[in-house]
Amino acid sequence: MTTQTFVLPDVGEGLTEAEIVSWRVGPGDRVAVNDVIVEIETAKSLVELPSPFDGVVGELLVDEGTTVAVGAPIITIVAEDEATNATAPSAAPVTVGQTEHGAPAEPPAGEGSVLVGYGTGGHVQSRRRAVRQAHRERVAASVGVIAKPPIRKLARDLGVDLADVVPTGPAGDVTRDDVLKHAEQASVFRNIQTPDWGTVREETIPVERDAGAASATPVIAPAAPTPPADEDREETIEVKGVRKATSSAMVRSAYTAPHVSVWTDVDATRTMELVKRLKASPDFADVKVSPLLIMARAVIWAVRRTPMVNAAWVDTDHGAEIRVRRYVNLGIAAATPRGLLVPNIKDAQDLSMRDLARALEKLTLTAREGKTQPADQQGGTITITNIGVFGMDAGTPIINPGESGIVALGTIRQKPWVVDGEVRPRYVTTVSGSFDHRVIDGDGMSRFIADVASILEEPALLLD
Repeated sequence: MTTQTFVLPDVGEGLTEAEIVSWRVGPGDRVAVNDVIVEIETAKSLVELPSPFDGVVGELLVDEGTTVAVGAPIITIVAEDEATNATAPSAAPVTVGQTEHGAPAEPPAGEGSVLVGYGTGGHVQSRRRAVRQAHRERVAASVGVIAKPPIRKLARDLGVDLADVVPTGPAGDVTRDDVLKHAEQASVFRNIQTPDWGTVREETIPVERDAGAASATPVIAPAAPTPPADEDREETIEVKGVRKATSSAMVRSAYTAPHVSVWTDVDATRTMELVKRLKASPDFADVKVSPLLIMARAVIWAVRRTPMVNAAWVDTDHGAEIRVRRYVNLGIAAATPRGLLVPNIKDAQDLSMRDLARALEKLTLTAREGKTQPADQQGGTITITNIGVFGMDAGTPIINPGESGIVALGTIRQKPWVVDGEVRPRYVTTVSGSFDHRVIDGDGMSRFIADVASILEEPALLLD
């Protein structure tokens, strides 16, 4: 019987380990090439690993929640014909890619040659659907809940028991909105003060026979709250995965690059008017439009005028160099349940307003679902962090490693503002940024932030 062992591959540059988050298959399940068999978490993202083999799952060699090194065996798969007909007479071993006579194997009709881990359509797709359906049934029979790993992680973070959540997904699965809705409802119920009725179920109060006397009303004193047990006073969270990688990168950046921060207040009323017009435009009907879109365009425009903010300090064997990039891989800091991710939009300077809006929307949704790939987080040149969505006005963010500047967009709210000598209500925000002082001098930082602010004040400048 031919048993094939699948080892943990390196799914990103330089990664040495990963955590097994969720097995998608179990012993006895049939799998085909390219069927997703496991979801892992690296230091950068969640990654679904496809099977490189056809056959039947033999043994899961690693438990969920375990961190293993790249190259370690994680699952065995038995050749399907042998697994289903174990009692058949033994045959000569067959090498993958050859017939039993040693001649090259011909691909099935309608299919071309495929690489390990990649496949074509046809029967593979139908078998994949069958495996997924079987897995759904197995999950439903064993735990009663169907939910993707990011949803399970979100539920754990919010303290939600998935068994209590009413699923609304198309396959009877629990969605992100289901978890958030349940958590919100649970929070409301927790905030309702309910009296402690104690162990006494009934109490008889004697009533005076005097008709003129007011009837007595039972008064029940709530019991004193029970102090938390010692083991509930603290919680230990293991630092691993994305959070571990982020903390290391931030410490390295903070103690390597001398940070300098500058900021300015901005009248963003015309930006808000432009956002409103774009939302009403048929050309943007199928894409999300927000002030972040105008901010992104402003940063790209300002980089062209001050290229040093898009440069990088590089230490080489021959000494230090400043590498100025003539392109913009625009990073967007994204807060996710797994930690901070900074995916970037490649060659953002070449995108139209609509294409940039679509790229921002895709980037954000992918990050929230925990599906950002390592390649999407590499090669960034400058980053935007939208702290305004958290109600913050300004900040001093830490520069993403490998870059020299990060810009923060604060919350946009109506404030009194002086216009032509009169105080008027205007939409006001704060643009702030941190920069590597080894690369950028004070005048360059100031010009850059002033340029970003000028676009937010008058987006028509983008037409230049």
